[in-house]
Amino acid sequence: MAEWLVPFGYGEDEFTEKKSRFIGRVWHIESEQDALEHIRKVGEIDADAKHNVYCYALREGNIIRCTDNGEPQGTAGQPALAVFQKAGVTDFCCVITRYFGGILLGAGGLIRAYGHAAKIGLDAAGIAAMRPWKSFVTAVDYGMYDRMLNELAPYEPVIDNTEFGTDVTIEFSIRNECVGEVAEMIREMTAGKAELIELGESFRPVRL
Repeated sequence: MAEWLVPFGYGEDEFTEKKSRFIGRVWHIESEQDALEHIRKVGEIDADAKHNVYCYALREGNIIRCTDNGEPQGTAGQPALAVFQKAGVTDFCCVITRYFGGILLGAGGLIRAYGHAAKIGLDAAGIAAMRPWKSFVTAVDYGMYDRMLNELAPYEPVIDNTEFGTDVTIEFSIRNECVGEVAEMIREMTAGKAELIELGESFRPVRL
C-alpha cells in the first residue's frame, strides 16, 4: 500500500490582518467523529469569535467537508481546504477562528487570509508520511537490556511495552526498511539466543 501524507501532530499559529485576528489550528484525525469533536471544542473555547471556519478530509471513505461559517460563500472554508489539497495532505481537521477587527477585507482579502491561516497552522503541525511499520517482541536478560535499547536507538523504534519478569520482554515497532538490519543486530548481540517474534504490521506517521 502506498504511503500518504498527514499532519504530524497538533499545530497552532495566528496573525492579524487589518485588526482581524486569525487563529489557524490543525490536527491529525482518524475519524469524522475526531473532526467534529475538535470543531466543537474550538466553538466552546472561542465562542465569542465572529467566525469559526473549518475544513476536514479523511482518506477512508473519501470524506471532504468545509464551511464558510458566515463568511461570503467560497471565501473561507474552500481556500483553507485548498492548502491541504495542494500539499497532498489528508486525515486532517483545520479550524480557523476569526475575531473581526471592524475592517472589511473583501473577497480577495478573505481568501488570502484564510488560506494563510491554514498554511501557518499546517506548518506548525508539520507533515508526516504514513508508512508501514512492523511490531516485534523479544526477551533479553537484564544485563543485556540497556545495550538492547542503545543498539535499537539509531533505528528510531517505538517501544510499545516493556515487562520485567524472569527476563525483560520488549515489544517494539520499527519501519519496514529497518527490519533486516535490526534482526541481524539482535542475532549478533545475543549470539542467536534472543527470539524475535513478529506481531503484525501497522501504518505510523514519519515526520518529513
